[in-house]
Amino acid sequence: MASKLKTISDNNQLAATIKESTQQIWLAGLGAFAKAQEEGGKMFDALVKEGEMMQKKTREVADARIAAVAGRAADTWDRLEQVFEDRVARALGSLGVPSKKEVDVLSKRIAELTAAVQELAQNKGKAAPRLPAAKPAVAKPAPAKKAAPAKKAARKSA
Repeated sequence: MASKLKTISDNNQLAATIKESTQQIWLAGLGAFAKAQEEGGKMFDALVKEGEMMQKKTREVADARIAAVAGRAADTWDRLEQVFEDRVARALGSLGVPSKKEVDVLSKRIAELTAAVQELAQNKGKAAPRLPAAKPAVAKPAPAKKAAPAKKAARKSA
């Protein structure tokens, strides 16, 4: 019987140890749950901040790449526009249409001539010395043409 009592005592002690361990595990779980609830808000806020930082970084990278692509596209567009302008200018030049530069030169010359005419018109009212009239050009006689050789009479055939 002593061995039976010892086994029961050992079983009771084992059951108490298991019960105590189970109780500690249960309490540890409850503690972890309470800690998670307590720090869950902090953890959530930290995750939101990290997400915002990540979004900011990815936006900066995306904006930089977009700017680079837009710059290359603008350069390509500018070159295409210049090629088009050059071809149109050549086509207009081959048709005899004056260029902007030529029109600007002519406009400047017209402005100069207009100013000169106005100055002459103002001076006309004043006593301006008159120059003698230009002499008419003497017509030269046209050079004499050489006479063509006379045609020989056709022979009569008998």
